[in-house]
Amino acid sequence: MPALHRLIASEWLRRLALLALCAAYLQGGWNKLGDFASAVAEMQHFGLAPAAPLAALVIALELGASLMIVSGFGRWLAALALAAFTIGATFVANRYWTLAAGHERFMMANAFYEHLGLAGGFLLVAWMDLQPHKESKP
Repeated sequence: MPALHRLIASEWLRRLALLALCAAYLQGGWNKLGDFASAVAEMQHFGLAPAAPLAALVIALELGASLMIVSGFGRWLAALALAAFTIGATFVANRYWTLAAGHERFMMANAFYEHLGLAGGFLLVAWMDLQPHKESKP
């Protein structure tokens, strides 16, 4: 078990976990940046206006906050920002309760709760980042 503990507590695994937590936001921001017209169309699809400035803000948030989380610079603040964004976007994009029972509602409900889990992960990152650091004992 000491080997497993060392593996789980390793810095590289911690960074990999942070990168994995941010993967959807890095991919989404990068795709939106590469196809800005589709990013604007996505905002319009959900009835958000003004669509172009909102799309630009989403790109900046997804990429900027993800890089902050992975790098450690302002990690707690970036994690709180992505948690808030994720919760808000989830209530806009995954309103499963408005759909009739069936496969589409089932899939959207899954997406809704998966996104709440992501937001919880970001809240946990913020909480952990704000904890006092314990001195390493020799």
